[in-house]
Amino acid sequence: MVNRSILALAAAGAILSVLLGGCVERKLTINTNPSGAVVVLNDEEIGESPVTVPFNWYGDYNVRISKEGYQTLKTHRELERPGHDKFPWDFFAQILNPKRIVDEYEWMFELAPKKEISREELIKKAQELKKQLE
Repeated sequence: MVNRSILALAAAGAILSVLLGGCVERKLTINTNPSGAVVVLNDEEIGESPVTVPFNWYGDYNVRISKEGYQTLKTHRELERPGHDKFPWDFFAQILNPKRIVDEYEWMFELAPKKEISREELIKKAQELKKQLE
């Protein structure tokens, strides 16, 4: 009898710790200079800068930023996993910790003005390429 009640109490405690445990809130903010650029993360448009989005995983992100009058920026950035999100600490931080953890990251991107190429420059470059191919 005593073993069953202890087992039931332990099971109830485990369930409560999972249900009442803390959680990790992850936010990524992307700023650009100038602001108002369209931001695309991993082929998904997330809005105009400055923009803040929640995220679920750490790792490499493909970033594309575009704005009229500026060169489109295509790059990638790494979101490195913090110590509390690595095994075995992730179990304690996400399940047993009663407090909310907020991971906030901010990326800043500088956009270069678009360079306008004149018709003459374009023809000259095409002729140079043609000579290289011959």
